[in-house]
Amino acid sequence: MKKQRFTFIAAALAAALAVPAVLFAPAAWAHAMLDHAVPAVGGTTQGSPGELRIAFTQNIVASFSGAELKTADGAAIPTGKAIVDPASPNVLRAPIGQKLKPGLYIVTWHVVSVDSHRSSGSYKFTVAP
Repeated sequence: MKKQRFTFIAAALAAALAVPAVLFAPAAWAHAMLDHAVPAVGGTTQGSPGELRIAFTQNIVASFSGAELKTADGAAIPTGKAIVDPASPNVLRAPIGQKLKPGLYIVTWHVVSVDSHRSSGSYKFTVAP
């Protein structure tokens, strides 16, 4: 009887200690998610930007990360090879290959974080006349 009670108490204590570890350590399981971008997510920029700068919540791996730029009607806009900013390893940079006309643009991105998790998404921005 005492052994069963001790086993129950030990199991209950282990479970009680495991709950905070699961609740307060989500970063260990997290993916690199979009933090902010230039041009800004949902924002409007005056004039054509020269590059896309997309910042993530974790450092990313350049060889498995990239971005595409399209017009609102789906026409692809050429971008140069995306690189990870050497000064900020959580920032993906992609030069824009041409001057953007006024209008709505869609950025589609995909990254692999340094902990090997893949994530992707998209956002829009507007170039004002």
